[in-house]
Amino acid sequence: MPRASTKIQLLDDGKKGHEALLKVMETLTPEQMVQPGPEGDWSVKDILAHLTEWEQMVLRWIAASRRGEKPAVPGEGYKWSQIPALNQAIYEKFKDCTLDEVMARFHASYQETRDMIESIPEAELFTRALYPWMNQNALGAFFTSNTSSHYAWALKEIKKRAKGK
Repeated sequence: MPRASTKIQLLDDGKKGHEALLKVMETLTPEQMVQPGPEGDWSVKDILAHLTEWEQMVLRWIAASRRGEKPAVPGEGYKWSQIPALNQAIYEKFKDCTLDEVMARFHASYQETRDMIESIPEAELFTRALYPWMNQNALGAFFTSNTSSHYAWALKEIKKRAKGK
């Protein structure tokens, strides 16, 4: 799927990905949502917590930039080359949350992310290097990476778990 080049496309791609996730999750019981994956790895709940935290990180980066601060991107004490370690830290941070807590946060974060995208002028969404931490990327690319592209990854992972039911 090509990267969005308009705000409407960015929002539509995110909505489609989110709806696909919801559709497959409707086929799972709460017990299946918290079972570890096929190799004893993340449960569906853990995948949703991961998606949510990445959305929230992008929102925090933007908020810090708007306050004139330099955000810790991708995370405090992490470099882009250390994403697996950051993802493990995210897992550790949320692994003991209940399914209800994760689901509430997942739904709220999705709406908060949509609201943020809607609030940013289209020109800003697709301006490269708008903030120093973006390198030569645009906000739209960060949103795509943490919505529709991330949802597509999650959908594949969740479907693997659904087959094991």
